[in-house]
Amino acid sequence: MARNFKELRSKMSPERRARVEERVRKALQEMALDELRSARRLTQTELAEVLRVDQGSISKLERRTDMYISTLRRYVEAMGGSLQIRAVFPDGEVQITQFQEEASAG
Repeated sequence: MARNFKELRSKMSPERRARVEERVRKALQEMALDELRSARRLTQTELAEVLRVDQGSISKLERRTDMYISTLRRYVEAMGGSLQIRAVFPDGEVQITQFQEEASAG
C-alpha cells in the first residue's frame, strides 16, 4: 500500500529530515543537460525550435561530454538561464570572466 510522503516525513527524526533535504538540494544543483531541460519542463523539440536546429541535434548535444562553451551558453540561454563558469579551489571560488559575452555583442 502506498504511503503519503507527508506521513513518512513526519515520522523522520529532524536529523534524518535535514539529511534528506540536503540530498535533494544537492541533486537539484547538479544535473546533466537532459535532466536540466526536463526540470525546466521543455522537450527536445521545443528547445530545438528556440535554437533553430533539429531535435536530433539537441539529443546529440545532451549526450556529449565535450563541447564549445558558446554551444553550452546558447543551450542554457535558450532555457532562460545564463552560463557562469567558475573555478573551485580548497580556499575559495573564482568566477572566470574570459568567456562571458559582451552586453553589446549580438
